[in-house]
Amino acid sequence: MEELVECICDYVRRPYTDYAVMINGEWGSGKTYFWDNKLRSRLESITVNGKKYKTIYMSLYGINSLEEISKKIFIETNPMISKSLRKFIDTRQGNLIPEYVKTGLDMANLFGNINMNSDKLDFSKLFAIDDKILCFDDLERANVDVIDILGYINNFVEHDGIKTILICNEKELATKFKNTNIEFKSLIATYILDKEGKLNVKNSNDNIQKNVPIGNLIEDKISEIFDRANAYERIKEKLIGETFEYVPEYAYILSGMIMKFSYNEALSDFLKRNNSLIIAAFKKSNTRNLRILKHAINDFERIYDSTMTKYPEVSYEILKTMLTFTIAISFEIKSGNISKEKLKNISSNEEYNSVIFTSQIMNDKNQFYLREFDNKYFLNSTNKYRFFKFIEVYVRTRFFDDKIFREDMDLATARQVTQKEDENKKYLKLLSGEYYKMSDVDFEILWKQVLEEVKYGKVSFKEHIKLFAVYKHFINTSLIKFNVSELKQIFILGMQISSSENIKQITSENFELESAIDYVTDDKDIEDMKIEFSKIRQMAIEEAASKKAKQLFRLIPNEISEFYKQIMGEYKDLPVFARYDMEDLFEKLLITSNYDIYNMINLLNLRYKDKNGLLKNDIKSLKKLSELLSKYIKDVLKNQDKTIKIALFENMCDTIKKLESEV
Repeated sequence: MEELVECICDYVRRPYTDYAVMINGEWGSGKTYFWDNKLRSRLESITVNGKKYKTIYMSLYGINSLEEISKKIFIETNPMISKSLRKFIDTRQGNLIPEYVKTGLDMANLFGNINMNSDKLDFSKLFAIDDKILCFDDLERANVDVIDILGYINNFVEHDGIKTILICNEKELATKFKNTNIEFKSLIATYILDKEGKLNVKNSNDNIQKNVPIGNLIEDKISEIFDRANAYERIKEKLIGETFEYVPEYAYILSGMIMKFSYNEALSDFLKRNNSLIIAAFKKSNTRNLRILKHAINDFERIYDSTMTKYPEVSYEILKTMLTFTIAISFEIKSGNISKEKLKNISSNEEYNSVIFTSQIMNDKNQFYLREFDNKYFLNSTNKYRFFKFIEVYVRTRFFDDKIFREDMDLATARQVTQKEDENKKYLKLLSGEYYKMSDVDFEILWKQVLEEVKYGKVSFKEHIKLFAVYKHFINTSLIKFNVSELKQIFILGMQISSSENIKQITSENFELESAIDYVTDDKDIEDMKIEFSKIRQMAIEEAASKKAKQLFRLIPNEISEFYKQIMGEYKDLPVFARYDMEDLFEKLLITSNYDIYNMINLLNLRYKDKNGLLKNDIKSLKKLSELLSKYIKDVLKNQDKTIKIALFENMCDTIKKLESEV
């Protein structure tokens, strides 16, 4: 960058020049920042023949006429003009001479050589720029023909020797020349071809022989008639003496961006410490658009402040991952690499990882975009939580969703607790795709070690199907040689052992069955393993429920108050009657006090109020209990009079019958 500064300074130092220089660079690459923060001050420090130059900068973005350019130069060269007058001149009516001014003022004395017979001011005659350096930016974004603009600028350069710098993106200029007034150009080209008889196939043996499509004929004729690009090259050759390619110094520009956050000391310090991470993410985007980077860092301010306020315990590594993700998602959305709709459909980090896994193992080309995104920005990342839905929503919609923010951060901070534990789990290296980075020897050692872990139930239960799919992928792609039937048996045995040791995970309300097994596949072996997985899980659930039921009913009759407490608390939504032997419960009720039986009847009514689903599971067992009680009542009443306990048992039978009718 310093070389570029020196080259342009050398141009300015030359006593006389009859040409301009051009700084060419991509949109958003920091050309204007370079002018404002580095080049301008250096140019204004140069002394030539005892005088110093002043610079006049002008963006041509949206300029609609050459007149507007003259206006802007006039304003810049007349610092004594008031703000209100500047504002008026800058309007569309600002070049008109009102009648009252004509009659009331000596305009010739005020402005110099003015044609008072005209209704308009020619601003190009109202300024002197001998001691000025002109800088015209955004040449390709003007609404005036570029050829006309260059011709206008040439008057200053060629005739007056004014030092002039043009800043633009020449690639976009070429596109502009090609695509301007394409419909009009096509119409004219078609008209001429028709007059020449070249659209009449019957009369054009030449075209028949060449078999040239009409579309190509029209395109060639447009190039022949409207060759504006060549016109641009001709005037550029005449006007532009040197063209310099602008290659930004990212570290320098980034330091300027960070400096603007000096009021936020914590954020500023964090960004400074991670400037290499920011530059790395920026380079991975494969763009030079520093505007997107600037917006991304501005967005991160809100993200960082909210996180540190509400989750001060968050790890430094997670904050770094959030910064990378903010930059990455900003570039992918704003450059159009990933459509907003695709990202909108990814609901969580869990789904993000699941989609990446699916695309890799199942060769799902529709999902490759996410795998490519992850490899692009997180190839060497060890953090398993790297998709933040609230950041994606914020960048995509500009809405900071506090609910999604809390959901994300709760999971991310919880995940950091288990991060170190996970790092020791060898099978996660296979699920994450890290094996691609390994040597052949290390890979062979790894897959054999993991298979041993599967065999002895050391793998998390819910990861078995995914892991089986990985091994099946290895077999299908000839990465390993292994018998599929033997593989199945190892995994079935492993799932059985793991299910008993991970019963809390399996029975948890948060157990995500879909993330464990539900992805599209045509592989019969994987489908078979899904069935086995569901069977083993259900058996484990049944066994766990039976154990819980035994623990609960063991409280009858000696600790029945605790029984009431637990069945309406911890067990209120669990079908514990369905999991318990009713004959055993019947025997317990025989030695239970009348008071406690009375409470039991009330409990049944309360427990199943508005819970038909729970009742449906329990009703078969309750009917069995009712049958046992009814038989007992009949047998007792054969030999003795009715007692209160018998009356309570009858009431319980009636209650169960009423509940049965509600199913």
